[in-house]
Amino acid sequence: MARPMIKEACMGSLLLENPYYGYRKPKDQMRSSLRNVSDLFVMGGALVLESAAILHWLERGGYGPLGMTGISMGGHMASLAASNWPKPIPLVPCLSWSTASGVFTTGVLSKAVNWRELEKQYATETVYEEEIIRLLEYCGADSFKMGQDFVKNSSTFENLDHRDLATGMLDLNVKREMMRTATVTRFSTDTAALNASTQGILLEGTSDTGCLNHQMSSTNISKYSSSVKHELLKMDKRKASLARESILFMKGVMDECTHIGNFSVPVDPSLIIVVQAKEDAYIPRAGVRSLNEIWPGCEIRYLEGGHISAYLFKQGLFRQAIYDAFDRFLQKYSV
Repeated sequence: MARPMIKEACMGSLLLENPYYGYRKPKDQMRSSLRNVSDLFVMGGALVLESAAILHWLERGGYGPLGMTGISMGGHMASLAASNWPKPIPLVPCLSWSTASGVFTTGVLSKAVNWRELEKQYATETVYEEEIIRLLEYCGADSFKMGQDFVKNSSTFENLDHRDLATGMLDLNVKREMMRTATVTRFSTDTAALNASTQGILLEGTSDTGCLNHQMSSTNISKYSSSVKHELLKMDKRKASLARESILFMKGVMDECTHIGNFSVPVDPSLIIVVQAKEDAYIPRAGVRSLNEIWPGCEIRYLEGGHISAYLFKQGLFRQAIYDAFDRFLQKYSV
């Protein structure tokens, strides 16, 4: 996109490579798949700081006017960076929205999250489960409010260090592990008893008292079968509850750290043109605050198609939005 912009508008670009991407990727990271939830927050914080440093450097070099843009996660990062710039600045976030939580909990990319591991980590630290109960009453409410209230009302949350908050990789809770082991042991014992009863039917059915023994064994089978079914039902319910609570916890924490509403409103929202795809399955917009509500005065342009098709075939419209944002800046602030 940079080369056509030079030809079309004599506009140059400086590309900032995200932490954890390209040459900045850790050696043990597989492609762009971040290893820890905390990496996303570190990435955002580093990019905001680095963007400010670059903007200052360009200003000192006499370049301008300056603006920011990005596509998908790059658009969200550009939004965070622009919200921390103390001057009017053109901003064009493309294919991004107000929060990253939906991307990882309800969007297409949620399938790429290792939820089993996160659920295990969530279950082994009691503070997560104890605090998440306070969030359940907000089901259906704006997840932005959920994240704010979570941090505001949770006294134990403040005591977690950044590794505990971001990754949940804490030592196993011995008490909970013993309880889980006990549950598995009871299930195994019942199963063994059930097998023994089944064998009893086969052996005792050949004796003179086969009918009586068969009736007694059938009773045992019914008793043990009921116990096994009860344990399985409890395990299924707990699994479903754990999965739901883990997603809610993830959503609350992600919103607190990535929701645009938690950051300052840019100095002049009229210089913001948001470009979004109507059928974007990667960036869910349902159930979260709209950007034009958070940034009154900004413009939102909707394109036909989805996330990938817009990226591949609509970049001319992205560039036009950039030109329009800069034109607005020149009209309002040119000397």
